[in-house]
Amino acid sequence: MNDLMEQEYKKKFDIQLWKKLVKYLMPFKKQFILLGVLMVFIGVVEATFPLMTRYAIDYFIGKNTVAGLEKFGMVFLLLVLIQVSNVRLMINVAGKINIGLCYDIRKRGFKRLQELTLSYFDRTPVGWIMARLMSDVQRVGDTMAWGIVDLVWGFAMMAAVLVYMLVLYWKLALVVMTVIPVLAVLSIKFQQKILEAYRKVRKTNSRITGAFNEGITGAKTTKILNTGGRNLNEFSELTDSMYKSSVSAAVYSSIYMPVVISLGSVGTALAIWAGGSDVTLQAISYGTLVAFISYTVQFFEPVREFARVLSDLIAAQASIERVVSLLEAEPEIKDGYDIEKKFGGLFHASKDKWPPITGNISFRNVSFSYRDGQDVLSDFNIDIKAGETIALVGETGSGKSTIVNLACRFYEPVGGEILIDGTNYRERSQLWLQSNLGYVLQTPHLFSGSVRDNIKYGRLDATGDEVIEAARLVNAHDFITNLEKGYDTEVGEGGSRLSTGQKQLVSLARAILADPKIFVLDEATSSVDTETEHIIQQAIQKLLKGRTSFIIAHRLSTIRSADRILVIHKGRLIEEGSHSRLLKLKGYYYRLYTNQFTEEKEELLLKA
Repeated sequence: MNDLMEQEYKKKFDIQLWKKLVKYLMPFKKQFILLGVLMVFIGVVEATFPLMTRYAIDYFIGKNTVAGLEKFGMVFLLLVLIQVSNVRLMINVAGKINIGLCYDIRKRGFKRLQELTLSYFDRTPVGWIMARLMSDVQRVGDTMAWGIVDLVWGFAMMAAVLVYMLVLYWKLALVVMTVIPVLAVLSIKFQQKILEAYRKVRKTNSRITGAFNEGITGAKTTKILNTGGRNLNEFSELTDSMYKSSVSAAVYSSIYMPVVISLGSVGTALAIWAGGSDVTLQAISYGTLVAFISYTVQFFEPVREFARVLSDLIAAQASIERVVSLLEAEPEIKDGYDIEKKFGGLFHASKDKWPPITGNISFRNVSFSYRDGQDVLSDFNIDIKAGETIALVGETGSGKSTIVNLACRFYEPVGGEILIDGTNYRERSQLWLQSNLGYVLQTPHLFSGSVRDNIKYGRLDATGDEVIEAARLVNAHDFITNLEKGYDTEVGEGGSRLSTGQKQLVSLARAILADPKIFVLDEATSSVDTETEHIIQQAIQKLLKGRTSFIIAHRLSTIRSADRILVIHKGRLIEEGSHSRLLKLKGYYYRLYTNQFTEEKEELLLKA
C-alpha cells in the first residue's frame, strides 16, 4: 500500500502541529487581531446585559418608580446597536479569513505540487491529493475562522461574567465555579476519543475520493472487464468504514454535549439554591440573584460552545495533519543554494545566465534504486553525442524508462554522475535542463482549452503563425483545419474530443514549438493504427533532426533508423549498435526482433 496513504498520526493534541499551522495564518495576522478585538467587545457587551436587568429590577421594580427610565432605555438601545454593529463586522471579517485562508493554502499547495518530483506522484494517488486540497483545506479554513470567533468570544464572555459575578457577590461566584474541575477532566477524556474517531474519518474520506477518481478515469476499463460489481463492493467497504467512524465521532460528541449542559444546569441550580437563601437573609438583592442566574447560563453557554469547538478542532487536526504534510513535503531533487542563486529557481529563472545546451550526455558509473530498495541500474555507463538518436530496447522492468528519467533529471542517481555537455547536471538548475526537453508519451496529455492553446504550451509567447508552422512540420495542420473551429476547437478534458493519433500529433507540435535540444519519445506510436503511425513517424523524423533523442519503442520496426540501439537487460547494457549490426550479432536483439517480426506477419495474415 502507498506509504503516504498509510501515514498514521498517533499523537493526541499535537501542539507542534498547531505551531506549524501558525505560519500559514500569518498573512491574515491583522484580520485575526481585528476579529479577536471584535469578539472581546461582543463578549463584554453581552455580559453587561444582566447588569442592566439587575438595575431595572432593583431600581424600577424594587422602588416602584419610572424615574430615569428614558435614560436607561437609551443606554440599553445604544448597547444593542453597538452589539449589532460588532456582530455584522465580525461576520464580515471571519468570512474574509475563511475564504482567504482556503485560497492561500490551496495556492501554496498547488505551488508545492509544481516543485515536487515525479516520485511523489508515483506513490501518491490523485484522489488523495485532491482530498487534501479540497475537503481538508475547507475544514481547516472553516475551523480557523469560525473556531477563533467562538473561542475568543467564549473566553471574553467567561472572563467578563466571572469578573461581574465576583464583584457582585464573590461567595456565590465560588459556589458556582465548583463544577469547573469536573468539566475539565471530562473534556480531556472525551477529546481523546473524538480525535481518534475523526482521524479515521479523514483518512477514509481521502481513500473514498481516490476511489471516485479511479472509478471515473477508469470507467471504460471497468465496462470492458465487467468489474463494476467488484468495484462497488470495494467502494461499499470504504463507505461502511467511514460511516462507522463518523457515527463513533458523532456519538462521543453527542454524549459530551449533554454532559456539559448538565454540569451547566448544576451550576445554575447551585446559584438558585445558595443565592435564594442569601436573598431571604437580605445578603443580596433580588435583582442580583436574577443577574447571577443569567450569568450562570451565560458562563456555561461558552463552555457548551467550547465542547462543539473542541470537537471541530479535534476533527480539524486530522485535516491539518494531512494538509501540512503536503505543504511541507520536500522535493527529493533540489537545486543547491548557490545553483539557485546563479541560475534561478523554478518560478524565477535567470535565463540570461543559462549556458547553451549542445546535447552531449554521459552516464558515469550510474547506479539507481527506488525507495523500496529495488535496484534498477548498477554501474551504468554510456556516452551519447549531440544530435544522436538512441533507441532503448528491453523487456518490461529492464530499466529503459529509468535511464530516460535519469537523463531528464526527473530522478537523480544514487551513485555515479550524469554529465550534460561535460558538466554534472547537478551543477545546473533543474529548469535549465527541463526547459530544453521535449517529451512525447505513449498516451499524450492535453489540457482543457483549444488546440491552439495546447500547442502554445510549448512556448507561451509563440505567435499564431509559429503555432501553425509547428503544426505543419508534424503533419497536424490538415486534420486541425478540418475540425469544427480549426485551431480554436476545444479539445475537451484530457483531449477527450480528439483521437489518440490526433492528440499525439498535437503533442508533437507542442514539443517542436518549444525547440528542445533533447527529445524523448516513449512508445509514441504504440497506441495508434498503422496509417496514423506512418504519419507520426514522418513527423518524428523531422522532429529529431539535430536533436539528441531517446526512443523507447515496443515495435522494433520503428527504431531501425536510430543511430544506436541500446539493449537493456536487468539494468545492464548487454548490446549496442545500429539495427543492422545487432542483427548480425544474432544475440538478444536479434531474437527479440525476429520473434516480433514473425508475430506481426501472423497478425497481418489473420487480418487478411
